[in-house]
Amino acid sequence: MKKTLYVMRHGETLFNVRRKIQGWSDSPLTEKGIKQAKIAGEYFKKHNIEFDHAYASTSERASDTLELVTDGKMDYERVKNLREMNYGTFESESQDLNPSRETYEDFFTNYGGESRSQVRARIVPTITAIMEKDDHHTVLVVSHAGASFQFLAHTGKTFEEYAHAFGNCGMIKYEFEDGVFTPVEVVEHDFSKLM
Repeated sequence: MKKTLYVMRHGETLFNVRRKIQGWSDSPLTEKGIKQAKIAGEYFKKHNIEFDHAYASTSERASDTLELVTDGKMDYERVKNLREMNYGTFESESQDLNPSRETYEDFFTNYGGESRSQVRARIVPTITAIMEKDDHHTVLVVSHAGASFQFLAHTGKTFEEYAHAFGNCGMIKYEFEDGVFTPVEVVEHDFSKLM
């Protein structure tokens, strides 16, 4: 039986504005981030999409986004394995210190953080277990750009193909059938009025 999964990134945060590496560190949603989450929620209402279950990373920026998207009217579960990549001692530092994308695979393990493969090794089984539950047919997961990309990467897709999907409140719709996730749509919102 084919199921539907939406994986969404959180709304804009204070660290996004200040260009700081977040990872397992957290910062609150900005006013713009709050409005982005509400606009994302309108998308689901407009398309008559109702979730039977919802999950968020344990980071406040993700759970706050989920609560705004669902108007606080839906119970959900916070799950540690949906957190962003751990950037070790780079956490809360300037994004100017980020290495080039090509060196990301193991770079942060030298500084107490995670590798990309370690992130995949926790997020893919976690979301798979969620979607394998009998009563889970249409599910929302609110996570983070890096973690969401590592989930996408396990399907064989590249960042270049899907770069536009990882802005604040960007999301990818997946179909899940016979243990396989297939990305079927990138949902982008019009935030032009928020600039």
